[in-house]
Amino acid sequence: MTDRALAVVRAGALTTVQDRGRPGHAHLGVPRSGALDAPAAALANRLVGNPPDAAVLETTLNGCAVRPRSPVTVAVTGAPCPVTVDGRPVAWGAPVRLSAGAVLDVGPATLGVRGYVAVSGGIAVEPVLGSRSTDLLSGLGPPPLTDGAVLPLGRVVGPHARVDLAPQPAPPAELVLRVTLGPRDDWFTRAAVRMFTSRVYRVSAASNRIGLRTEGPALQRALPGELPSEGVVLGAVQVPPDGRPVVFLADHPTTGGYPVLAVVRDTDLPAAAQAVPGTPVRFVAVRRR
Repeated sequence: MTDRALAVVRAGALTTVQDRGRPGHAHLGVPRSGALDAPAAALANRLVGNPPDAAVLETTLNGCAVRPRSPVTVAVTGAPCPVTVDGRPVAWGAPVRLSAGAVLDVGPATLGVRGYVAVSGGIAVEPVLGSRSTDLLSGLGPPPLTDGAVLPLGRVVGPHARVDLAPQPAPPAELVLRVTLGPRDDWFTRAAVRMFTSRVYRVSAASNRIGLRTEGPALQRALPGELPSEGVVLGAVQVPPDGRPVVFLADHPTTGGYPVLAVVRDTDLPAAAQAVPGTPVRFVAVRRR
């Protein structure tokens, strides 16, 4: 195998390969997927001089450790965490040069949930439907990382715009999600809709890349029965039978049979990727743009 490769020393709780995803295939039942915190992934790529669509590693909670087979530049963004090279602390949120055989260890998140590790040249696993992203729902793309796995790296091309340091937003102490009501808000009582946009929910520990689940007051329906399955979009707020809203994220199903009460603005979704269980959630109704 070429020396342009990355060996996985410690895979972590859930580390996947992600890029901008594979939009445009919902009619085939294929979710968009891609990095949940897209701005953090894009920044990591920029820090190492990659094009913005290069694939990165997305870590969950406890990071990962990798060893390159050739000299590379790396950067870690997203959830703040300790970062070391061969046991020595290095900068988080800045480019770091690694020699061949050095171990980059991305530690547990001190705030937030998901970290992003960019490597110069990008993660060059085989693309599926135009994307290298791991999709946990459909199973497309490479499987989540395992200890001992080896990932190919792309060749460094450029020059691309690069920065040495950039400000990054902190994970939210309170998650405020702007929503446009509909298309099925008429399936709920007026009191339930008012409750949805006025009460505080909390992020559930059952949340994942498919959806952010909430804990809080149950929303009462105005209409009984079941809704025929229909298409759903990124950011859709679906309400299952327990009455607790679920915000669909990157690996969401493309159709669903529970009513969609509202849709979250896409610019608010990166913050949802970093909201730890227990984080307060407020849904704020805004007008259609």
